[in-house]
Amino acid sequence: MPKFLVQRWHGMHIVWALVLIFMLTVALAWYQWLLGLLGLVLGGGIAVYGILAEKAFRRDLDDYVLTLSYRIKSVGNDVIGQLPFGIVIFDENKEIQWHNAYIGTVISKASIVGESLFAHFPVLQPSGKDKEPGHEITIGGRVYDLQLRVNERVLYVVDITERWTLKKRYEEEKLALGIVMMDNLEEVAQGMDEQQRALMLSKVTGEINEWALKYGLLLRRLSSDRYMVITNQGTLKNLEQSRFELLDDVREITIEQKLPMTLSIGFASGSDSAVELGHLVQGSLDIALGRGGDQAVVKFGQRQSFYGGKSNAVEKRTRVRARVIAHALRDLMKESDNLVIMGHKMPDMDAIGAAIGVLKAAQIYGKEAYIVLEGVNPAIQRMMDMLKEDEKLMKRFVTPEQAMGLMGKRSLAVVVDTHKATMVAEPRLLQGTERIVIVDHHRRSEEFIDEAVLVYMEPYASSTCELVTELLQYIHERVVLDVREATALLAGITVDTKNFAFRTGSRTFEAASFLRRNGADSVLIQRMLKEDLEEYIRKAEIIRHAETYRDCIAIAAADNGKQLPQLLIAQAADTLLNMTGIKASFVLGMRQDGLVGISARSLGQINVQIVMERLGGGGHFTNAAAQMQGTIAEAAARLKLVLQDLEKEEGLFE
Repeated sequence: MPKFLVQRWHGMHIVWALVLIFMLTVALAWYQWLLGLLGLVLGGGIAVYGILAEKAFRRDLDDYVLTLSYRIKSVGNDVIGQLPFGIVIFDENKEIQWHNAYIGTVISKASIVGESLFAHFPVLQPSGKDKEPGHEITIGGRVYDLQLRVNERVLYVVDITERWTLKKRYEEEKLALGIVMMDNLEEVAQGMDEQQRALMLSKVTGEINEWALKYGLLLRRLSSDRYMVITNQGTLKNLEQSRFELLDDVREITIEQKLPMTLSIGFASGSDSAVELGHLVQGSLDIALGRGGDQAVVKFGQRQSFYGGKSNAVEKRTRVRARVIAHALRDLMKESDNLVIMGHKMPDMDAIGAAIGVLKAAQIYGKEAYIVLEGVNPAIQRMMDMLKEDEKLMKRFVTPEQAMGLMGKRSLAVVVDTHKATMVAEPRLLQGTERIVIVDHHRRSEEFIDEAVLVYMEPYASSTCELVTELLQYIHERVVLDVREATALLAGITVDTKNFAFRTGSRTFEAASFLRRNGADSVLIQRMLKEDLEEYIRKAEIIRHAETYRDCIAIAAADNGKQLPQLLIAQAADTLLNMTGIKASFVLGMRQDGLVGISARSLGQINVQIVMERLGGGGHFTNAAAQMQGTIAEAAARLKLVLQDLEKEEGLFE
């Protein structure tokens, strides 16, 4: 026990002794004053001794505290200096005032006192956020976690190399599944004898096996045209960095064929459930096929990436799928109370014509059906004027508010010429029923109406009107269209093919022939497509501002102060595409809704869809569009940056 504590113990006894003597002195003085006086003297002596003892106690206590503080400070300095993490103290100017010895081993410098905090830890530079963030930084091959305490002006530096390495290894070793599919095997092999077919399949299979061997993939054949791929996330990242070169390799080795072989690849990762991965990888493959094939789609957690897509979709030569879809649509219509049909916002002739075709199918089976129309796009004003001549047909056009009152749980919602929920005429209608059908000819994008019970998407088709015309031929044995209905469908095909000049196949002409036999008036269509002189002059003014990019792309930015209809922007892009040496055209203009509209066109050598997707839009391989906030100058700058990025990543202009 410390000496001063012993003294303290004696001092307490002295106090109690004084109290006892005082009580005895009082008692003795009552009977004998001499004894009381003696007790008083004795008590005084004891009191003096107690005072001296108290002073000695306080002196020893002060000495003990000073000694203990020194020892604690010495031990504290030694502990702080030997801590397995760094401590940096800085001032309000972010200059380092003190740090422990650990920081010296991190920076490989004995002292950095007086230097700027950001000079050694640049990741701590303010980013406009008020919260105190944690950062990771690599110094000398080691990974450190930086915990900044702004209010205390302290920085803690912790070595997390082992933990970071384990985490990275764990992430890279997670399961990744893929499916590789020959998406046009039947079309390519048609007309080949067995020997030619076997030789072609041998080449393609050998290329796929070499690709799997190169990247260490486990490859298992599921069917004659489909392979399962098992790998991990680390290898999947390497495949993404290579941008799935297998797509180009297979296309090149079969380029001598009348139709080159193309592949569609779907990959999925980021989930711990093998069952969920199976659903995700099939969904990725469906998206790749829905976008026209010859590309890879990777679903990595919430991220979805697209690679390839350098060739146009191949027209299917068989109508089996059209017949199956037609019968499925017929059954859905029979089971539904009514139909609500809608296209995209600001509908064009393709959307209106396809909607009229679906309306006709519903009427064949005696079902009440309505077409949702919100405002009239100037591009279809002449078509609507033609349709107004038929009062019964015009009664089937309703506003979104009226359609909401017609929608029930057993109603069938048919979406035509789009597959994006945000682009339909009234998105709320999709929430009112579980019966949704999609008929579209655009390449599938990341945004999709997942709740659809029936999807008919064929990106090879010229238009949605072509798909609906084929469905009409199988949905009932005897379909008779009146002149206006047939003309509306043919008008949609005519507009989307630019008078049968682009994206036409044998099935396009077969659909047009069926419509002509049902009375479609081509002269009336030409009258509907006539241009006003004023619009022609405005289009010429837009083209006057065109400039070439990489000698093969035309970019025209209209005057920022003038608002233009989307149709005029699209027509200007079509006209620019007719110029000598131009492979693709992009026209930018301020739309009437305040957004910058971009119309993109190509002759098939450049995929304008992937360009527009980078800008938030989408569309077809040779026909796409996007809408953006901001000014035309900003949109043009972003467009050029996207073109530069795609040229580096995918060789867009090759």
